[in-house]
Amino acid sequence: MRNPYYTGPVSDHFDGTRFFNPGGAAPSGFRDMLRWQMSGERQRWPRRLPAPELARPEARVTDLSVTMVGHATLLIQTAGMNLLTDPVWSERASPLRFAGPRRVIAPGIRFEDLPPIDAVLLSHNHYDHLDRATLGRLAQAHDPLVITPLGNDAVLRGLGLRVRTGDWGDRVGLGPLTIDFTPCHHWSARGTRDRSMALWAAFVIAGPAGAVLHVGDTGFDQGRPYRDLAARHGPLRAAILPIGAYAPRWFMRAQHQDPDEALQGFRLSGARWGIGHHWGTFQLTDEGREAPLDALTAALVAQSVPPDRFRALAPGDCWAIPA
Repeated sequence: MRNPYYTGPVSDHFDGTRFFNPGGAAPSGFRDMLRWQMSGERQRWPRRLPAPELARPEARVTDLSVTMVGHATLLIQTAGMNLLTDPVWSERASPLRFAGPRRVIAPGIRFEDLPPIDAVLLSHNHYDHLDRATLGRLAQAHDPLVITPLGNDAVLRGLGLRVRTGDWGDRVGLGPLTIDFTPCHHWSARGTRDRSMALWAAFVIAGPAGAVLHVGDTGFDQGRPYRDLAARHGPLRAAILPIGAYAPRWFMRAQHQDPDEALQGFRLSGARWGIGHHWGTFQLTDEGREAPLDALTAALVAQSVPPDRFRALAPGDCWAIPA
């Protein structure tokens, strides 16, 4: 089968057609997905929540500040640079405007209130992370540089964006910052025939105010996405990690970590401060909307992590990360 996104040499995570997680469990297949969809265990979410208190970010931040927009979309401000992760302002995380996971809470920053966006970090091509409609708006309003793993540039064609792709281990310079592509345990697809044909990655953003790990999606994979990060990238000031879309575990374990695993990863990374995201905006899996918060609270106690060190941010929350 031909790969429509990427052509390149075989590597330890690319077989010539598809990317894969070296030594890790493969995500569940179509038959397991049907079994999950027919299980009837999905919890009921609110249809719509009251609008959050909207954040109005400063134009530029010298130190380090993170503002939650919703789901995996965050504004990272550091060293005078403004970065957006996996931006989605659309009403649905879906290829269709009339079906698919619908937003239950409005974005925490109005699109019109964004500061000048210098770059977008795009972790992979699932619809809840790569939204062409939002990226097209950003291209017209801000002309950001999109930094994304191999193959995802093909999905962005026609949007008028500047794009830099990279493999695991590659580095992109961005003014006073460097952006490193690091491995995580996930997969990709936009349809039914392109599974894992574009790469996924986490990012380490390093600059004068310190280094930040951002993970869009990952399975815990025995902690491999987090081990040796400090040895490779130096001390991490903060880690931004997914904590939601994890139930049922028999189906989701290989692709989405749960809050307890996220906290384990935070500790393995050596980061001083942690942020939980990827919860409470789009219902993608079975757990209730507040379940990640409850599970994170229990994990903080069980792992003896002070609650002020790792926070699950809600839309509109802004955290000036302590030094």
